Amino acid sequence: MESYYVTVFDPSGETLLNERFEALNEEEAKEKGKHLMKEKQFSEHTHRVVHSSGKMIVFHR
Repeated sequence: MESYYVTVFDPSGETLLNERFEALNEEEAKEKGKHLMKEKQFSEHTHRVVHSSGKMIVFHR
């Protein structure tokens, strides 16, 4: 399993969420990230999902 992070920002740039999770691959990380955004009601906020190496997987503005 690989480590990924989902980070959510408010319009001022403040970090609202920075949570680590594990996934088998980038596709699974995208799905898990979407699920976390929906679950925590942050789907419409600016957010990103990145691999622990720093590679950006998802960016939503």
